[in-house]
Amino acid sequence: MTMKFTFAGAALAALLATTAAQAEDVIGYITKSATNAGWMMINQGAEDAAKEEGVKLVAVGPSFQGDLSSQLEVFENLVAQGAKAIGIAPVDSAGIAPAVADAMAAGIAVIAIDTGVSGADVTSFVATDNFAVAKEQGKAAAALVADGDAVIYVTGNQAQSTGQERRNGFMEAFKAARPASEVIEVPTEWNSAQAQEGVEAILNARDDIKMVVNAWDGGTMGAKAALENLGYGAGDVKLVGFDGASDAIVAMDAGWVQANTAQMLYQMGYQGIKAAAAAARGEAVNARIDTGHFLVTPETSAEYKKMIGME
Repeated sequence: MTMKFTFAGAALAALLATTAAQAEDVIGYITKSATNAGWMMINQGAEDAAKEEGVKLVAVGPSFQGDLSSQLEVFENLVAQGAKAIGIAPVDSAGIAPAVADAMAAGIAVIAIDTGVSGADVTSFVATDNFAVAKEQGKAAAALVADGDAVIYVTGNQAQSTGQERRNGFMEAFKAARPASEVIEVPTEWNSAQAQEGVEAILNARDDIKMVVNAWDGGTMGAKAALENLGYGAGDVKLVGFDGASDAIVAMDAGWVQANTAQMLYQMGYQGIKAAAAAARGEAVNARIDTGHFLVTPETSAEYKKMIGME
């Protein structure tokens, strides 16, 4: 079975119409992206888990980055069609809460994957401990610069618990280790183009930036593109990532990225859909499933690549 991602609207209605007759086998999976390198790894894990569990996975993404309205539409349609469980990576942790609460009240299991839900209970939350891992990122980043060096931090969407926890964890650990360093923030909504544009603007205005730290690896690759556009070479400005996405690890091997706090991306999708299938069968699942992390550096890159099947 090959998992095909559909987007909100008419295509979703057509897809759900074909699966309504098998509703007892349907697990909904509402992702954030089908094209981002990190999300492709998460989605592959979800697909593999569905195959193992023998369930029909209806995988749907938002019409565009951060589109809450289409996630709500998708969620409501899956509920209406009788999905037994829904895995979701919310684009807005609070905005999705009313739909999640309604589904849970109706007896439909909801598994939050990667990003938590604020204001409603879920059956299980499957993700990295973002705050703890971001603190590790902050410590690793601090070791790469001197106290007083100016750095850029590219945020994720601050409407999502994931973005909040990664920023807060990084700031706490980095500022504790490098209190005299200036941290200049580039706000994004997990958008690589926003990351690239923001980093370029700062680098054009200042020549004292020593490092760019990123809340996710789409930002890492956007920052790398900014550096390349401005004529910087690998290592001239240090890069620190968060995710362990395959493209960022390739960039590390080429000398661009000095550290990356890797989520076990595949495991988030895999464990999330395994939990959804179990809950759909009426089995108990853990309320919190921590999928772990790995600090990738040039010295540990080979080990990490073996772990995730890049070698």
